[in-house]
Amino acid sequence: MTKLNQILAVEKGVKADAQRKVTDAYHTIQKSPLLSGISRSYQPIDDEGEQLPPESTRVQVQAGNVLGDVGAALTRLFDVTATKDWANCSAKASVTVDGETLLTDVPVTYLLFLEKQLVDLHTFISKLPTLDPSETWTLDENTDTWRTEPVKTTRTKKVPRNHVLAEATDKHPAQVQVYNEDVVVGYWTKVTFSGALPQRRVNELLGRVQKLQDAVKYAREEANGTEVVDRRIGDAVFGYLLR
Repeated sequence: MTKLNQILAVEKGVKADAQRKVTDAYHTIQKSPLLSGISRSYQPIDDEGEQLPPESTRVQVQAGNVLGDVGAALTRLFDVTATKDWANCSAKASVTVDGETLLTDVPVTYLLFLEKQLVDLHTFISKLPTLDPSETWTLDENTDTWRTEPVKTTRTKKVPRNHVLAEATDKHPAQVQVYNEDVVVGYWTKVTFSGALPQRRVNELLGRVQKLQDAVKYAREEANGTEVVDRRIGDAVFGYLLR
């Protein structure tokens, strides 16, 4: 008994062979000389006239035969494709992850769709923004975002000061140097918020996607192992077309 994966294995080759034969046939029937023949003989007016040998060219290609060859090549393609498509209607398998059945009796065509979608989803999740690991983050329930611990910093202001280099005397004024001093005038309390995800969460999601990808691939292989009934569609189609 033939299995679906065996049909899938030969389908590409059968399709390429049929396309090649149809293309070759198309080019062949465009060559008019190959389809043409001639036969002629010469008869002099009297017996003493010059005798010339007969001339003939045989027909090398018959359109009917070419059409038959095309029909034979396409019949094989029609049969293989029909066998695959009919089998796809019944080829199903369940998707199971860690002993839990997530999807039951999934058609193989949908498993192929799901497999491609999960590749894109894996790429998307791998690009998710993550929290800065140099900070300590906690979940803020009020804003539903992540926040850091408060960090307190000072705010300073430059205040001019006088430094007396020499006291005033009755003969000389005081010698004073003016300079600026940074004086604390307040405090900043900073809390950083982020809508990114912890790296562990991203890793967890990636792990789940990978498990699901493996489960879908396993289910696809199982579905492709379904036994198929060989279909004979080509004979019906070309039996009608070429009769």
